[in-house]
Amino acid sequence: MDMKRDYYEDIRLLDSKAQVFWLLALLAALAAFPFLAGSYLIYTVNLVAINVIVALGLNLLVGYTGQISLGHAGFFAIGAYGTLALMGNLGLPVLLALPLAGLIAAGFGFLLGLPALRLEGPYLAIATLGFGLTTTQILGRIEFLGGHMGLTAPPLELMGLTITSDAGRYALIMPLCLLLTWGLRNLTKTRVGRAFVAIRDSDIAAECIGVNLTYYKTLAFAVSAFYTGIAGGLMAFVLGFINPHTFNIMVSILFLAMVVVGGLGSILGSVMGAVLITLLQIKLASISDLAYVGPLLMEISSRFFTESGLPNVQFVVFGLIMVLIVIFEPLGLYGIWIRTKLYWRTWPF
Repeated sequence: MDMKRDYYEDIRLLDSKAQVFWLLALLAALAAFPFLAGSYLIYTVNLVAINVIVALGLNLLVGYTGQISLGHAGFFAIGAYGTLALMGNLGLPVLLALPLAGLIAAGFGFLLGLPALRLEGPYLAIATLGFGLTTTQILGRIEFLGGHMGLTAPPLELMGLTITSDAGRYALIMPLCLLLTWGLRNLTKTRVGRAFVAIRDSDIAAECIGVNLTYYKTLAFAVSAFYTGIAGGLMAFVLGFINPHTFNIMVSILFLAMVVVGGLGSILGSVMGAVLITLLQIKLASISDLAYVGPLLMEISSRFFTESGLPNVQFVVFGLIMVLIVIFEPLGLYGIWIRTKLYWRTWPF
């Protein structure tokens, strides 16, 4: 019987030898991947890993704490600009600039968490949306950060080596992704994680049993912003160049779509949602090249609309996926995974 009998069993990372085997197999596959895959595939996996970090941080806020946010593109931008500015203007190494930029984003997350003490639901969503839009406008007017022209990423140096390939960036991004995933998993099992869940279920009941709402709500925003800031700094090196237009409102919506599609309040769901949405975003970016579907959409767009708006079809697809997930599978891809496991565990009965 799969029953936890004490707290130490609940916080244990691996419960069986089978889980140990699959974890070692996963780590071995990730270690061998850059030696076997091509440059474009490694680039795609780098994007997936960065979005996984963002989805983990946002899920901590939305799924575990119940605080909605449509402004995470702002934290993403702060992390990206902060990392490049610290490295280019102050000469800090990447392993120091990344966490510092994450802490700067966490500071803004703390400030944004203060309105969450009095706002909730759509009102909090509007407040966070305003933060995201304001952040990009302000960053575009600071000459120290390149203004509207943006910033070019400086050479990435790691352990004395100058990294110019996607495989080299993979060596930085993937270990950070695994480390942050492990850290968030441990955080959700602690007293802090249980306080987040209590606030999500009922903030009034949580306050009655001694949970400090001011502390934990602002902490949730800060930790979530820290994760997103780290991801923004990594994305700056993958793209090589950033400007304020890189971090628009659609970026925040895509981040939220990853969490909703993957499954609220689930670490595995965050990973699955980030993988699916990232791959769809890459495929649908050149939707006119898709077999059968592309020519049909081109014909419809040229006859009834404009071809210049065809790339926006991807956002219609993302919205449709979110609506279908909410209607038919509220637990998202994680819910499908749970049902699949239960089916095969009891098969053929």
